[in-house]
Amino acid sequence: MDMTQTDLSVASADAVAAMAKPLELAIVLPTLNEKANIAPMVARLEEALGPFGWEALFVDDNSGDGTSDEVRRLALQDPRIRVIQRIGRRGLASAAIEGMCATAAPFVAVMDADHQHDPQLLPKMLAAVRSGDADIAIASRFAEGASASGLSSEGREKGSKLANALARKLTGSPLSDAMSGYFLMRSEQLRGQAHRLSGIGFKILLDILATAEPRLRIAEFPLQFAERLSGESKLDEAVVLDFLVGLYERYLGRIIPTRFALFGTVGALGVGVHMSVLWLFYIAGHTVFAVGQTAATIAAMTFNFWLNNFLTYRDQKLTGFRSILMGWAGFCATCLVGAFANVAVASLLQIRGFHWVLAALAGIVLGSVWNYALSSKFVWGRFK
Repeated sequence: MDMTQTDLSVASADAVAAMAKPLELAIVLPTLNEKANIAPMVARLEEALGPFGWEALFVDDNSGDGTSDEVRRLALQDPRIRVIQRIGRRGLASAAIEGMCATAAPFVAVMDADHQHDPQLLPKMLAAVRSGDADIAIASRFAEGASASGLSSEGREKGSKLANALARKLTGSPLSDAMSGYFLMRSEQLRGQAHRLSGIGFKILLDILATAEPRLRIAEFPLQFAERLSGESKLDEAVVLDFLVGLYERYLGRIIPTRFALFGTVGALGVGVHMSVLWLFYIAGHTVFAVGQTAATIAAMTFNFWLNNFLTYRDQKLTGFRSILMGWAGFCATCLVGAFANVAVASLLQIRGFHWVLAALAGIVLGSVWNYALSSKFVWGRFK
């Protein structure tokens, strides 16, 4: 829709008026296919915060439904609205970090754009941090007076409660919802610890709390977690997994990068699958070794693709039959050279007298380096 002269005049007047009240709060909203949510969310933010002193920064992971274009359309008429369209970068945690570091506002909040988080809590949360009573204000689904009825399934609710119980045990904090995606803090505090945040997965709040030095003072506000208005969930039921990944990142992530460790864990499990299939063909089925090794390699690649999609690249997970099928084909294609090298080297070593187990393991190690490097780019990365 083209802007009329009246629209431009109104927008200019709003921009001039906004200058009278300095920017105080930025609201970062990671998005994925949420075009229909944008305009209603902007209206709700204005209702909660008034006309001036805030900005909404939508960080969009290159949604296919035109979410970024919808934000740009609104931004032409409203100087408080901005968009970061990320190409080749995906994930809720990294989107939140990127958005929080992209604002000049002294305070920053992170919330969902799907209307499950109520903007009416923002003034109270801002007041708590601005006054110095707390370093971070968190909207909790499990605090007294809150409701988690908007969770998509009973499994997700149970998983969230279990993860939060573990968080309280291990951190000694009374926090009721460490997996919350709705919080507010000083921008300076976030920027000061941004280099210590992993940006992997969905557990951005847990990451912030775990890496803060000294420990942050927390204020919790009961949240009525609502049903999603439109769009798709960026989470699944494996919320406990995010907690465990967060623990690994906190204590071992500086030694071995988290994603590499997850890929290696999947690979180790894949070795078990590989050896089982090889035994089935070569020992039990009495086939020639090369045939058994080929069948085992294909089975292990399929298993590794499935588990990596669920675990290692969960923040970039492929969904839908077509995407999964194309992803599996791409994974097999990028691993093809590694698979050929695997079979050839293992077969050669077995012919030369090496025990079949050692020969198979040598082939697996050779192929794994290729698998990790290329699948990260061509299956779950920017070239997929």
